Amino acid sequence: MEQASQIAFGRQDPCGRLAGTHDKWDLLAALTHAAAEFELSHRTLGVLKALLTFFPERALPAEPDSAIVFPSNRKLMERLNGMPESTLRRHLATLTRAGIVSRKNSPNRKRYARRSGDDMPLAFGFDLSPLARHAGQIFDAALDAKARAEHLAVLRDRVAVLRQELVELADGAAETLLDTARKLLRRKPCADELTRMAEALHGEIVRRTPGGTPQQTKLPARNMSAPDSQNERHIQDSIKKDSDSEEPQATTPLPQPQHPGASEGTAEKHCDLATVLRACPEVQTYYPGKLRNWQDADRIAETLSPMMGIEMPVLSDARAAMGRKDAATAVMCILEKLGTIRSPGAYLRRLAQKARAGQFSTAPMLNALLQAGSRAEIVS
Repeated sequence: MEQASQIAFGRQDPCGRLAGTHDKWDLLAALTHAAAEFELSHRTLGVLKALLTFFPERALPAEPDSAIVFPSNRKLMERLNGMPESTLRRHLATLTRAGIVSRKNSPNRKRYARRSGDDMPLAFGFDLSPLARHAGQIFDAALDAKARAEHLAVLRDRVAVLRQELVELADGAAETLLDTARKLLRRKPCADELTRMAEALHGEIVRRTPGGTPQQTKLPARNMSAPDSQNERHIQDSIKKDSDSEEPQATTPLPQPQHPGASEGTAEKHCDLATVLRACPEVQTYYPGKLRNWQDADRIAETLSPMMGIEMPVLSDARAAMGRKDAATAVMCILEKLGTIRSPGAYLRRLAQKARAGQFSTAPMLNALLQAGSRAEIVS
């Protein structure tokens, strides 16, 4: 790869004048995520880690010749659990060729240092400063690699969902396509392969569905207490049964239905941000500033998700299934009920599945939270 070459990586700052220091272990972690970008194997990264252990400070300086380590091959092999010297030499050459470290050779090519009191004015060995000088490129590559991995995870999940849907719909037919999808999911395909497979599965589902569009599964009708209002018992039921991840909780008496004219405490199908914030006040604990628009809500939902145990691929899948606005609303509702949900990630994944089937709306969740808040105010 071109970016792995010394021209693209190790010599972006030919004068070597970039100042500053970086945590050597943060750099190593980022480089591990972006290893494929620089064509580095895990064993090459292991050799780099061994070199970093010989540098006494955690902060790695960026100035040239300021981070020289001079371990012998024997010491390196010991620290690498007996790696053969020929293998060690090969990985050291890879690191040097990639520009991650540079050599400063003595006249006899030995590695050593000359000390003068507490100072070390002269040292020969491996200079680790290029790693710090090109920290920006390493961190950017790590973020890109992480984003690609998350995108691939979403595509894999989408193919798996479509395959299962076709299995249930085809009833023994479409064996070739289903088997191809199964084999594809057992290896590490690229994004293009997954996208083509998803399109093929979706096309087959559309072809086998009467009318040319996938049918939406209808829920069995419930007996409502009033046809012109949202029934509270139905709303509470939807929150409890949307996921099997909630712990059993005691049943509490529900209030009587309110008149549809009383908009206070009742969420419409397309709710505004003010209604969401009124139903989910807990989010203000983590975001004391005012949420001005849905972009702010989407951003805070993305920040809160890892804290709640929701992985980014799950959030990305929910955004794709229900839209960024509803996904942010769902995350804030889950935060409000976090104490009673065992697995927020599984909960949100289930909501995304319902959204794909056309069976999801944020209104029931918000109504239940609004009415729970109203009951709490009455009690207080």
